[in-house]
Amino acid sequence: MTKEQERARARRRQQKLDAREAQRARETARNRQVAVVVVAVLVVVALFVFLASKVGGSPAASPAASSAPTTAAAAAKTVPGCSPAPPAPKSVTSMKLPDKATAAGKTFEAVITTNCGDITLDLDGAKAPQTVASFVALAKGGYWADSPCHRLTTSGIYVLQCGDPLGGTGPGPGYTFGIENAPADGAYPKGTIAMARTSDPNSNGGQFFLVYKDTALPTEGGGYSIFGTVTAGMDIVEKIAAAGVSGGAGDGAPAAPISILKVAVTEKKA
Repeated sequence: MTKEQERARARRRQQKLDAREAQRARETARNRQVAVVVVAVLVVVALFVFLASKVGGSPAASPAASSAPTTAAAAAKTVPGCSPAPPAPKSVTSMKLPDKATAAGKTFEAVITTNCGDITLDLDGAKAPQTVASFVALAKGGYWADSPCHRLTTSGIYVLQCGDPLGGTGPGPGYTFGIENAPADGAYPKGTIAMARTSDPNSNGGQFFLVYKDTALPTEGGGYSIFGTVTAGMDIVEKIAAAGVSGGAGDGAPAAPISILKVAVTEKKA
């Protein structure tokens, strides 16, 4: 083999090496671009989930909600006057949406018996007939027996959210309905009781929240249905709020567990 042929062969070998190196460089660059896109997508998804939880899932974020399920960590603090909370139910009984005419123009007194004492409410069927009719029917049907108040918010929004027997993970009572009597200015004074919902304005069901300190909530999406006021027992809500959120956050399961044992409702006569 001549020197010229050896040089030609060497050039061909080098060209193959250069081609392979260029291919590896292209693949590395492509993989890097794919990784950047994947990370960007994950960031967007995480941001979307965060915003959704803040706006469509609950009072603490925008009292609407249905999330923040009770966890074992919630049973951390003992509050004077509270007995141990009962185990949460394993299932939910579905019911039919009651006719709002059963509450229209009427007022009711509801006594929520909890493991920490009684909380008494006045319910206004004139301003929120469908909401009050639903509350009365669920109370009489024993829907809330032994159900935990699964969500407390202590920063910016000041509410205790109750009403899901499964602690925030349940399917609801088997029906939903729309918004009634939501304040146009988003003001929810201390003592207000209102419905919790998701971002869907027609997702009211069994969950509700008690406002223990004046709170402003978003009006986008229609706001939250006010259907009554707390007339006694606000001190119970306040001491649960004072115990804080499990884990020290500003939104989550109460550090001092509180559960609804039963709800009794009677119509108030004029």
